[in-house]
Parts: sequence; C-alpha cells; structure tokens
Amino acid sequence: MPAGGKPTVRSRRLGATLRRLRLAARLDQEHAAEAVACSTAKISRMESGAVAARVGDVRMLLDLYGVEDVDMRRRLEALARNSNKRGWWLNFQFQQPNLDRLGDYLSLEADATYIRSWQPVFIPGLLQTPEYTKALTDANPEVLAESAADEIVKVRQERRRVFEESGARFAAVVWEPALTGPMPSPQVHREALGHLMKVAAQPNVTIQVLPHGEWAAARVAPAFVALSYANEASPEVIVQDTMVNSVILEDHEDMAGYLHAFEALRSAALTPDQSIAFIRKTMNGIAVENEEA
Repeated sequence: MPAGGKPTVRSRRLGATLRRLRLAARLDQEHAAEAVACSTAKISRMESGAVAARVGDVRMLLDLYGVEDVDMRRRLEALARNSNKRGWWLNFQFQQPNLDRLGDYLSLEADATYIRSWQPVFIPGLLQTPEYTKALTDANPEVLAESAADEIVKVRQERRRVFEESGARFAAVVWEPALTGPMPSPQVHREALGHLMKVAAQPNVTIQVLPHGEWAAARVAPAFVALSYANEASPEVIVQDTMVNSVILEDHEDMAGYLHAFEALRSAALTPDQSIAFIRKTMNGIAVENEEA
C-alpha cells in the first residue's frame, strides 16, 4: 500500500495511465489479472492508485497492452519504483494546514520534464530569490509566525534546487506589472530581476514578458502551472494556487483550454531576447533611480 495508507500522487498517476493503456488495448481487468496472476480486485486498486504497483507487474502489463515506447516504459517503471519514496519536503517542520496537497504538488513538480508557468502578479516560484519569497510570505496574512515564514522560504529554495538538478524544461510568461511594480526595496527588486536574467541564460529556461498593454491576453486565464512528463508536449496536470491551497486539475478537456491559453500568451509576449532586454532595462532603471535619490 502507498505510504500513509492512501494513494500517493505517483501511484494515482501510474494507475490512471495503466487503466488508459488497458482500455486502449481493448482489454478488461480479467485479462490484466491473468497476466500478473492476481485478482481483478487488485488490478482495480492498482488502477485507482490505492495499492502500489510493483515494477515487475508494470512490465508484464505493458507487454500485455503492447506498449513498446521505451521512454514511456521507463517513466512508468520509475513511477512504480518511487511511488512510496519519501518526499524531501517532509524534512521541513513548518506548519502547513494542507501538507498532503502541497506534497502532491511538489511530487508532480519534481517528476515533471516540462513546466509552463503563467504569472500575471508574481515572479514564478521556481525563479524567485529568497528575499523576494520572504517579502511575499511576510505580506501573506495566513502566515503569522516568523519561523513559518522562514521555513516557506527554505522549501521554495529547495524546490529551485530540485528543479535545477532535474534539467527539466521551463517556460514562463510573466505580465509586465509583476516585474515593474513596487517591491519592498530597490535592492530586493534589482536582485529579483538580476536572478531572472541569469536563469533565462540557461538553455532549458525560457522567460517571456507580456507587455502591460496586452491586457486582453493577460485575461485569458488566471495564474497557472502546466506540468508535462517524458516526451509528452501536452500537460498531464494543471495547478492553480489559492491563498491557502493548490488546486490540481487532471481532466484532459480542461487542460486543453489552458494549453491554448498559454500559447496565446506566448504569441502576445515579447520574444525571449526582447524579454531579457526589457528585464535588463527595468533593472538598470531601478539602480539609477536609487542613486539619484
């Protein structure tokens, strides 16, 4: 059984994919049960994520379903192997009322190979400096204790480290006001923009600025993150943040609209090179204003 006695996000993803592959092969659960010498009840629990599928069982099922794609097989075997793996975020002690939901998101993020982010108000979380994150946390009325704020900053920076080590692709569209609007201090502002320029120079990262005047494009969707896996271009998960939680969408019809919205945002935004030039100009303008003051 998955850790904690309930489905994990990895076991649910694996189970949902196995079910989809079985149906595509036009086989029922009895065929699957016969292939791995188990009961149909176990196949049902495996497909719901209630029990962790063993790597050997996954291999036999993929053979039965005629799956030959090497990357897909490797990815699904990794999900089976890591379904009970302890999340790094459990090493942090901060008080989080929705820790299970946060863990689901961090697990999804850690496994992703392509992350797309639309942010009209803030710099994307994976691109934030510690000082910028701390400023946002201090302004959040839900975070009352200083120790809790410090832990949130540490978690955000650990997320950044995990992402950088993963080599995942990252594409972000950020609305201009999120970059030019007031921040707690000129130093925090300059460092935040300087870090964006540094990250944007990495080959796996693309940052585009949506000009302030593109208000129609900016309203195609609220902030969201789209997560894709393996070589799949289409997202498997859409995540939207609320003040106290993350909403995870997995319905493919819903996700199609978000993918269309992201492409519309990219088309309306400055090119990556233009965006870097804009960020540099904005950062230099902050330095001049500070010196003149």
